[in-house]
Amino acid sequence: MHVVSSQNGLPEEFPSGLPHRDTHTSEVEPPKDQQHPVKWYRSSMFNVTIVGVCSFACPGIWSAMNSLGAGGAASPNLINAANAITFSLMVLSSYLSSALIIGYAPFAAGLYTNNRYGNEWFVLLGAALCGISAGVFWAAEASIAIAYPEPWNRGKALGYWLSFKLFAQMLGGAINLGLNANNDQAGQVSYTVFLVFIAIQAAGPFIGFLLNSPDRVERKDGKKVDLTITQNPWKEIKATTKLFFTKKFLLLLLWIGNAVFSESVFFTYLAMWFSVRSRALGSLMSGIVPVIGGNILGYWLDRGSISLKIRSRVAFWTLVIFQGAWWTWATVLVTRFKETKPTYDWTTPGLGAAFGVFIFLAVSFQLNYLFSYFIVHNIAESDEEIIRYAALLRGTESAWQALSYGLESLTMFTATGGVYMSFVIWAVAIYPTWHLLRHFGVHGPLAGDESYSASVERVKEKGAISSATSSGDEAGNENTIKA
Repeated sequence: MHVVSSQNGLPEEFPSGLPHRDTHTSEVEPPKDQQHPVKWYRSSMFNVTIVGVCSFACPGIWSAMNSLGAGGAASPNLINAANAITFSLMVLSSYLSSALIIGYAPFAAGLYTNNRYGNEWFVLLGAALCGISAGVFWAAEASIAIAYPEPWNRGKALGYWLSFKLFAQMLGGAINLGLNANNDQAGQVSYTVFLVFIAIQAAGPFIGFLLNSPDRVERKDGKKVDLTITQNPWKEIKATTKLFFTKKFLLLLLWIGNAVFSESVFFTYLAMWFSVRSRALGSLMSGIVPVIGGNILGYWLDRGSISLKIRSRVAFWTLVIFQGAWWTWATVLVTRFKETKPTYDWTTPGLGAAFGVFIFLAVSFQLNYLFSYFIVHNIAESDEEIIRYAALLRGTESAWQALSYGLESLTMFTATGGVYMSFVIWAVAIYPTWHLLRHFGVHGPLAGDESYSASVERVKEKGAISSATSSGDEAGNENTIKA
């Protein structure tokens, strides 16, 4: 499909088959007297809060354990292998999407028995149970966080929801720091930490009962949330598979890898080169600083007074440039550490340079993660696609992280290989993501808050597009444009 672009500046092709619209008109929050009244316990932000608390209790506490550096173990290899099992199973369970979160607590229990008694089989069993349940929970929470909020709240809601996971890291880091503040040696953290984690994770499923079903959610724009899938499961799997192979999603694959591959890398880096109490400090700070950065990005992406084109491009290039700097910094350090084999404590000279890059990489992980959801929201063309994209996004994340943790479990790869490979993924992800992102906001609404199909008709009348269109919904679903 080709579109003539010389007169109105439209791009020559659109990955989705239709031009992306700039929806900043509807993303501007209307005056309070024009908003629909909602009950607080039915509101979109209440439901995002419940999802966030569940995320705190389950994947958040999992991240808190991970932020100790290799699950708090003395050696990262076993824990990285266990995490590889978890994410491998999450690829399948995310793809099949439902909502179960009961498998997190057994993984915490496995870490506890390994830490205290040296048991290894329970860690691997717990990792498998966690992977089966975590994937379906991940897909469900992502759909809710994207679809429930009003357009002018979506970026802030994403930052708010993802902050809960980091709040868990902060809690875990604070507990760990208090228990290990006097331990200036390399080694494993106190097993008492895991008893607290197990109790929090066991409460997760009960919190989920407070969540409203989509048809009961009340939004301030008066629109209903519809996340129902009317097709039978097999047709839904086929539709999701077909969506995976669209140009839009394939262009996004490397950016997802760039966003999540690094998690195992910088936490293994923390485990290898820092003392127990420095690792505890790292687990605390890797929660605090990314919370701030993620919410700032969320507010920027919600600035409806600024065009989608500007918002998306400024965010993208800022992330790309700074992350390139962090990976350059990390590459220099790990190449040196491979020869010198240091253990950095609070009192060790050079701690700032070694510790700082860990914090910046943790921030980049959070920002790239949030930005991935922003991209998915802007390429989805219907409510059904939001569910499918959420499942694909979470499944793809899991595949990348399974690869990452699997490689980090290899002794020959652990010291430097992860950083080198992350640097390469960052570099090769830039062009395909830009090729997708550069279409955002290039064709905004032409008058008022008209529907997308009406906008296309107005462009046709101006001679920019010569086409025949079939009737479709507001999202432009089922329209066909032929140049």
